[in-house]
Amino acid sequence: MLCFIIRDRTELMTEANGTAADYDLIVLGSGPAGEKGAAQAAYFGKRVALVEREPVVGGACVNTGTIPSKTLRETALHLAGLIQRNIGGVEISLRRDVSVLDFMRQKDDVVARQHTQIESNIQRHGIDYYRGAARFKSADTISIESAKGTELLRGRVILIATGSSPHQPAGIPFDHQKIYDSDTILTIDCIPQSLAVVGAGVIGCEYASIFAALGVKVSLIDGRTELLGHIDDEISDILLDQLSRRLKIELHLGADVASIEPDEDSVNLTLTDGRVIDAQKVLYAAGRQSNTGDLDLAAAGVVTGKRGLIPVNEHYQTNVTTIYAAGDVIGFPALASTSMEQARVAVVHAFDLKYKQSVATLLPFGIYTIPEVATIGRSEEDCQKAGIDYEVGRAWFRNNPRGMIIGETDGLLKIVFDPESRQIFGVHIVGENASDLLHIGMMVMQLGGTLSSFIDSVFNYPTLGDAYKYAAYDGLGNLARRGNAKSREA
Repeated sequence: MLCFIIRDRTELMTEANGTAADYDLIVLGSGPAGEKGAAQAAYFGKRVALVEREPVVGGACVNTGTIPSKTLRETALHLAGLIQRNIGGVEISLRRDVSVLDFMRQKDDVVARQHTQIESNIQRHGIDYYRGAARFKSADTISIESAKGTELLRGRVILIATGSSPHQPAGIPFDHQKIYDSDTILTIDCIPQSLAVVGAGVIGCEYASIFAALGVKVSLIDGRTELLGHIDDEISDILLDQLSRRLKIELHLGADVASIEPDEDSVNLTLTDGRVIDAQKVLYAAGRQSNTGDLDLAAAGVVTGKRGLIPVNEHYQTNVTTIYAAGDVIGFPALASTSMEQARVAVVHAFDLKYKQSVATLLPFGIYTIPEVATIGRSEEDCQKAGIDYEVGRAWFRNNPRGMIIGETDGLLKIVFDPESRQIFGVHIVGENASDLLHIGMMVMQLGGTLSSFIDSVFNYPTLGDAYKYAAYDGLGNLARRGNAKSREA
């Protein structure tokens, strides 16, 4: 564990003497937004204080969310013997002696290394680190309650990056040992024989596929009738088929949970359509809420919205111009990648640093289900709703040599493009390494490229990246067929 730069107690001003330590920037929260925002300001020579209420740095991203769940996904694939693939008829079954310690070991190691890396970054940038619960005394003054007592900090600028926590709907007994939210699922005491996942959003779908890959009987429940409604319908349908057919997940869509009754051995869930599900464990993935309740934002004059969300402008300023907010605490898209950029943009604006002026308009989304899904830009449905003419090019992984080698038979790379200019509207992928593959399409879009960008490029062979070239060829073929059809009509 690295030692943070903490000022000597004689330099820390306390509430008792009524004065405060002065900083250019005070950052609340050490998750992706907080860490990167603090480092950005410190890099430009600003005096920065970083406050974290938890015993460890990294926020939900490192400790309970992004990093742990993605690590568990890879662990599940390893322990399951690549259960999602079909390689030459070879069948490898799950080790039946897998324990929860086996499942969590790699996750714990990765999280520990992330802690070290973040601590090193804080130290390297000369950021003063305070551990304790922060609360606004006024628009420029923060009170920190810790084991050392009360400390006061005053900042020219304050960045709120306190993240979010799982939303816990009323009436659900989360204190019961068999019922978990998306944070406490990491404390699960065994690999259950059966698991009911309530909520088919990103988190629910990811954990459902992770446990299903381990051989757990999983029931996925959601009141909505479609899966991940914000992604391309064709991609969503493929994922739905993979979850139900390959991973044997029981899908219960279009019905909410009417009642939930835990007993000594299991949990009984009755759905609004009358269906009854009995599971050994339950994961409630009911969305997130901002960690603003204990900050006393009213003392600073900062307004909040539903579930504690903080409204901000394009510079990530709150209604109080010297107070900024970034990351999950402001809501959508609530991704680690965008949170980092939001904080950097906020700090640059706050101190007029003439550097990063805005977050990129194109934001990639990765969903770490089994199989992965990744998307950027417009889908077919987006184009249809907007009345925009479009064409599509597809490349199936089963026709790609690398896809054949790895047994990825159901993957799809899909390009949505303008039939006139051939510029790319969007890229949508389901299958192995989708979240990495997406960046090729993203960069072409970012630079204003067209289908020719893929056709004129040389890709390593055999690679899944080569699918871009064949999706582009397929798109050109569809354009030709469209032209031929118009000729016949004429």
